[in-house]
Amino acid sequence: MSEIRKVLEEKFPQFDKELIDTIAERGTLRHFHPGDVILQQGQPLKSTMLITKGLIKLVAEGDEGEEYFMYYLEPGQACALSFVCSEKSRKIDLDAVVKEETEVIQLPVELMDELMIKNKSWYYFVMDNYRSRFRELLDVIRSVAFHNMDERLEYYLLRQKNSSGSSTIHLTHEQIATDLNSSRVVISRLLKQLEQKGKVKLHRFSLEIL
Repeated sequence: MSEIRKVLEEKFPQFDKELIDTIAERGTLRHFHPGDVILQQGQPLKSTMLITKGLIKLVAEGDEGEEYFMYYLEPGQACALSFVCSEKSRKIDLDAVVKEETEVIQLPVELMDELMIKNKSWYYFVMDNYRSRFRELLDVIRSVAFHNMDERLEYYLLRQKNSSGSSTIHLTHEQIATDLNSSRVVISRLLKQLEQKGKVKLHRFSLEIL
């Protein structure tokens, strides 16, 4: 309990003492490794999570198994989708895949309604998460609807840079193509064009944003 309390005070300073006490009492600290699937499309949701360390990738899956990158969850954030799906135990609509060594605090879904009613700092936290995710989803929709693949690729790379905090992106061309629902050949060609323009530098298993 003391470990959860310490993590909450560091990563979620907006939480008041009452909320921290409740989460410390009823939350569970869990660790995940790269490649672990925390949430899977179609599964009933049993808990929500607060991200305290690492990086989680949210992807949507199409009818034919194709994937599309939606957004990342980073330390200090929560899975806003789980807030929605916790209502009446609805099933999750996205996959959540761990990209780095990750630590989360899991909370039972039955606690959500109670906190929304009784605790203002939790209410404001949930609303802020809704707004952030909504803005990101709007950006994704605009990217798909109004931009060509080369523009979508540049936007995607900038999101990767902002999320990781590094100009070096450790992704293969195949992984980028999967996230953008494109082909490796197309992505490799566009990345080569960006390199010729001096915008990126390509390496074997990574690229550097210049």
